[in-house]
Amino acid sequence: MTTPFDLEYPFTGRWLVQNSPANRVPSHGTAQFGLSHAIDFVPVDDAGRSAPYTLTSFLRPEPAALFPGFGRPLMAPVDGIVVGVHGEEPDHRSHRGLPSIGYAVTQRRRLSGGWLGLSGNHVLIETRSADGRVAVVVLCHLQLGSPVVRPGQSVKRGEVVGRCGNSGNSTEPHVHVHAVDGRDISQARAVPISFHGSLPRNGEIVDAG
Repeated sequence: MTTPFDLEYPFTGRWLVQNSPANRVPSHGTAQFGLSHAIDFVPVDDAGRSAPYTLTSFLRPEPAALFPGFGRPLMAPVDGIVVGVHGEEPDHRSHRGLPSIGYAVTQRRRLSGGWLGLSGNHVLIETRSADGRVAVVVLCHLQLGSPVVRPGQSVKRGEVVGRCGNSGNSTEPHVHVHAVDGRDISQARAVPISFHGSLPRNGEIVDAG
């Protein structure tokens, strides 16, 4: 198996792991767009909640701004060159409880929207490993208008590139991370990734300080 590209966590604070390739591959149920080894992180509070549940949570979609992680800074997980930026997609309302069922019904329509329909606002960073391999690391679902980098810009690990949002195919504010072997996402193949030499499993809470 290919040696994973080792990344920094692209955030600080507490984040819940979902859809981890440590549990299954392809982690998101498809190899399309290089998603086989993708992973999601949901920002949570000290109690491990993304937002408190209320009666409204079960009955109707909620504004993304109600979630404490909405707008948290996101950082470059690698040193590299920015090769793609998009920040014009709206942050839609969040879906939990019964609204999540309705959201699932419209999944096929979002998939038909292609890469942009899935990723929403995003930043792509091309990086090179110590042994010379090249990969493009992808951060998705950023907040509308939040990317602060531009194509061709050099970035360092830990440098803020945008903020956590709820754009694209997302039920609540979170960040999606994966890596691919080229800049053309429609043709790219997945590259395995790790964080500080390991990969967290579904349900774990990562505390990045």
